[in-house]
Amino acid sequence: MSDDNASLNWFRHAAPYINDLRGRTLVIGIPGDALEHANFRNLVHDMALLASLGVRLVVVHGAREQINRALDERGIENRFHENQRITNRETLEIVKSVVGKLRFDIEAAFSQGLPDSPMARSALKVVSGNFVTARPSGVLDGVDLGWTGTVRRMDTSTLEQNLDQGSLVLLSPLGTSLTGELFNINYLDLAAEASRVLRAEKLVLFREPEQLQVDGNPVHELSILQAEQVSPKVQSATLRCAIRACNAGIARTHLLSFCKNGALIQELFRREGAGTMIYRDSYEVVRRARITDVGGILGLIRPLEKDGVLVRRSREKLEAEIEHFTLVEVDGTPVACAALYPIKDDKGTTTAAEVACLASHPEFRGGGRGAKLMRHLERQAQTVQVDELYVLTTQTEHWFIEQGFEQVGISELPTARKSLYNIQRNSRILRKRLGKSQST
Repeated sequence: MSDDNASLNWFRHAAPYINDLRGRTLVIGIPGDALEHANFRNLVHDMALLASLGVRLVVVHGAREQINRALDERGIENRFHENQRITNRETLEIVKSVVGKLRFDIEAAFSQGLPDSPMARSALKVVSGNFVTARPSGVLDGVDLGWTGTVRRMDTSTLEQNLDQGSLVLLSPLGTSLTGELFNINYLDLAAEASRVLRAEKLVLFREPEQLQVDGNPVHELSILQAEQVSPKVQSATLRCAIRACNAGIARTHLLSFCKNGALIQELFRREGAGTMIYRDSYEVVRRARITDVGGILGLIRPLEKDGVLVRRSREKLEAEIEHFTLVEVDGTPVACAALYPIKDDKGTTTAAEVACLASHPEFRGGGRGAKLMRHLERQAQTVQVDELYVLTTQTEHWFIEQGFEQVGISELPTARKSLYNIQRNSRILRKRLGKSQST
């Protein structure tokens, strides 16, 4: 009877967590070795349970263990560089065969429906397809990675449509290119990108150890800042993926053991959890820059200046113009910045302004901070009666168009700014009119 009461109490206390997750998107990353573990059957049952509770599920699977074995059986060397497989034509054919078989095996596992089993009457639909467009990873440190690729984009609208219809979306570590080629993708990178573009509530990554340990002690939760300070010797590929996902905007990432029965349910529906949670730092502010921020801003803009994306600014110039800068700060560290320069007309009245020096830290891109910073600058401009924003860019034209800018000719530039236009740099000129109806 006590066991019955314990089960009842657990189920009742799980209700708030169930309500929080219903209708939300959960991305689950499963490595290849987990697919062969005895506990995988239980994991499938748990994921089916989540789907029956109204959780939108995206499952991303790996295949490294199986690919390694298939190559060994054929006497082909497994070659890696920086934890990325070097995929030649021969290897690619084996990757395609292995991944295809795994995809069908996973679909079959979710299609069980025997009476008196956890899958009875589930009728769970699994959808897979060419949702992922890839591009070649290219040459890294002089090493040609061949047909190893990275995610270029994902068909978000079709993914959302399938999730809305109650289907489980299955993503395999392959992507097609615009040229019709197929590329081998790291499943962790694919899971992180899927969670970002779908604005997932959580990203769950399975790994073999029972729990992340630091200095021999199990760790139940870490902020991004704490996770980044973990020794590189302890940091695994899954932990680094969790950090990237949180920096890209995912509020919670969970690292769980695929060996532990019920770990997924315990982690999501029990206060004490069953693994390690990496959470996004909540202390994020947008504020005007101060003279003490010059060093941090230089750290953000120097790489882009080196690549020719931004015009080079000296420390002295930046110090003199610091009043025009605004930055996004996370836990006291600048992670994005931009400047707003007023432009006076012939009568000396400020009716326009230029947005310049927009930059963000590579590890914090993809979290919407650039758009957030742009909205902040627009509000700044409107408070001083500026009704037009201009931007000059050589490489980020499309991003600004997505923020509501439109391309114009040099003749449209205000006179004061036109005289400073660098013909040799040949920047694209974009303008955005700020309507009075916009929120201030």
